[in-house]
Amino acid sequence: MIGSGHNALVAAAYLARAGWGVLVLEGNDRPGGLVRTEELTVPGFLHDTYSSAHPLFTSGPAYAELGPELAALGLTYRNSRYAIGASMPGGRTAVFSTDAEENAAEADRLAPGDGAALTALLEEFAPHAGPVFGLFAAELSSPESARIIHGLMHEDGHYSTFAQSFFRDARDLLEHRFASPVLHGLLAPWALHLGRGPDEANSAFWTVLVLLAATGAGMPTPEGGSERLARALAALVEQHGGRVRTGRWVERVLVREGRAVGVCTADGEVFHATRAVVASVNPDQLYLKLLAHEEGVVPPLIRQQARGYRYGRGCVQIHLALSEPPRFDDERLAVTGQSHLTGGLDALSRSVNEATRGLLPAEPTISFDTPSAADPTRCPAGAAVARLQILDVPLRLRGDAAGEIDTGGGWTERVNSAFADRVIELAGRHAPNLPGTIIGRHVIGPDDLARFNPNCGPGDPYGGSHELAQSYLFRPLPGQPSHRSVVANLYMVGAATWPGHGVNGGSGYIVAKEALGPSR
Repeated sequence: MIGSGHNALVAAAYLARAGWGVLVLEGNDRPGGLVRTEELTVPGFLHDTYSSAHPLFTSGPAYAELGPELAALGLTYRNSRYAIGASMPGGRTAVFSTDAEENAAEADRLAPGDGAALTALLEEFAPHAGPVFGLFAAELSSPESARIIHGLMHEDGHYSTFAQSFFRDARDLLEHRFASPVLHGLLAPWALHLGRGPDEANSAFWTVLVLLAATGAGMPTPEGGSERLARALAALVEQHGGRVRTGRWVERVLVREGRAVGVCTADGEVFHATRAVVASVNPDQLYLKLLAHEEGVVPPLIRQQARGYRYGRGCVQIHLALSEPPRFDDERLAVTGQSHLTGGLDALSRSVNEATRGLLPAEPTISFDTPSAADPTRCPAGAAVARLQILDVPLRLRGDAAGEIDTGGGWTERVNSAFADRVIELAGRHAPNLPGTIIGRHVIGPDDLARFNPNCGPGDPYGGSHELAQSYLFRPLPGQPSHRSVVANLYMVGAATWPGHGVNGGSGYIVAKEALGPSR
């Protein structure tokens, strides 16, 4: 296993449980990739450095099968009273929980009739939910998946209503379905967490999926920090005889007679593989670096497509140690798993457009969570940890939409700090006590992501752009749309492969099942 992101660890756990000899090689100081928890600000305050809540993982097949063993190894999930929320100017707020009737009543409170519209939307999607979520645990390029996709996209010899809705953008869906601007503001920002903007084709589909996941699973977060998932998975690998070694950057995949036979690390150490090599890397790294030395192994078309692999928007994370929990006028937001502090759908659209044009947004949409509300072990009693995540920022800076920050040097520490000041000031309009309670802060920008994890490219937390032209069967590459590579026993896992972004464990599950299939 090259790399130890959570997908690689999921695959490693399955293979070790099946009796395979498993070796995980990780370049950083400990396993987990972007699933990491650290004392970033003040001693005693635990921050989820990159990813945090795990609703996609806990509602997926890997957790359903491995969950009891992971729990025995110390993984415990905590959830919040409410799953998602939104705070907008003028004191307008909304929250959704895992209770369908409660959510319908909340939608009706925002605008009479929106509760019925919400129920109708979910009822219309219900017949498709089984096939759709089944595909999240399947090789998308397989004949069986092709049959499922064909069934979703066609009805009575014509394209289906599902096919049409699949290509809709989130704005179109929300404005046609719901009257309340607050409900638009509650749901639209979730497209950002899936690498999409609210006006991009196919973003409506993912908005509905997040709505289903969040109102089904809530926003579960591991007690003691997100990294507890990585620790438990690594312990599971080792419990079944596998090994996890850190500080080992793999530089080359060794190929003989069309098969991967091992890897070579940056310090020249060689590790042999008799069955398979699984690489938790993006296609540009795999085909242009790890296999670059193998003459004739990578076809010219695949090499060309790997060079054209694109990265999307960047991410800024602001971690705060607080002397007391943030206070909102709507007290429900203090016990919500993840909220957005937003100007609404149009403000979101504007900030995404600014980021797309290389500008720091004047009014970014702030994803706000306080993990210590659900998990008090994260900090001293009475205090709080908070994370402000901004996903509508550019990878390469061309300017500041507000005209206030000099971006000439790119994502420098000075720019990170100035932008963090802007974000905290905006957040303080929603939680007035927030700025005065900060006793420590740590800012992570796109350049920091790029230095930490090569899978982020120049700073994209989702492992490459998820625009429609680089998603689904175009991912990781249109010439190789699967977890298999051009080498027969060399597999890929991670955000560059289906099902992509987020802590979901999907690609690790798919590759493990493929490797353990009866034909092999």
